[in-house]
Amino acid sequence: MKRKGFLYTVTGGLITMTALSGLKRYTDELPSDDTLMPVLFIGHGSPMNGIENNVFSQQWAKTAHEINKPKAILVISAHWLTNGTFVTAMDKPKTIHDFGGFPDELFAVQYPAPGDPLLAQETRTLIQSTNVGLNHDWGLDHGAWTVVRKMYPDASIPVLQLSIDYSKPAEYHYQLAKELAALRKKGVLIIGSGNMVHNLRMIAWDKMEVPNFGFDWAIEMHELFKQKITAGDHTALINYETLSKSARLAIPTPDHYFPLMYILGLQEKNESPLFFNDQLVAGSLNMTSVKFG
Repeated sequence: MKRKGFLYTVTGGLITMTALSGLKRYTDELPSDDTLMPVLFIGHGSPMNGIENNVFSQQWAKTAHEINKPKAILVISAHWLTNGTFVTAMDKPKTIHDFGGFPDELFAVQYPAPGDPLLAQETRTLIQSTNVGLNHDWGLDHGAWTVVRKMYPDASIPVLQLSIDYSKPAEYHYQLAKELAALRKKGVLIIGSGNMVHNLRMIAWDKMEVPNFGFDWAIEMHELFKQKITAGDHTALINYETLSKSARLAIPTPDHYFPLMYILGLQEKNESPLFFNDQLVAGSLNMTSVKFG
């Protein structure tokens, strides 16, 4: 599958007094407490993981059972790249099939999770470093629904997406994430969906079924990323291009890497990483995922 870049811009609407009143009611209903929802970086891989019952999708479901049921989910997906920052604000986000060359069964999937316009407003208010537009046109792309569908198949939990401003560097996304920290106290599960090692042009198609197969450079970066995450060396991960010459092969474009910045930015000092789905795929991808909290 070839990656498609999406540069999508919209204009955010005015916040009316009615909306502000509704927002207050919403935040009253989601009181802050000392319990933080975990944050997840999910290596989402092929869209087929959204319909296949495999080791990766099974672990997504297992992870959902191991944490408290969220009141809402906010996804930062590698597949919503924009000029500026936007959050989905519709009542009923559509299921986006943003890929090609896959079976009809995959295109037939609908994930009818509700949206949450009031949570979108609160997210917009929390982020002070930039203007956040309210988007009513996007929906849930495959970086979001393929994962969340396996975690919460009944589609009863509101799901929103926050876009990635693709004109900004890794440090920008890391710092912006910190402004979302209050949502963790309100029962919101924040998921970054991408891949740490992601080079589609170098996929070894003949090795797709070989477990944990990786090229030397992919293995190097696979291990190096985990070492830096374990050590809490966020500066090195932000400046990933300086880690090794292999970084240019592992991350030829940063779209799938940037979601990791949001999860690192939300990590609390006392939180240690828990890795799962820690495997290489087809030489030039990894599915490594991490939970904090």
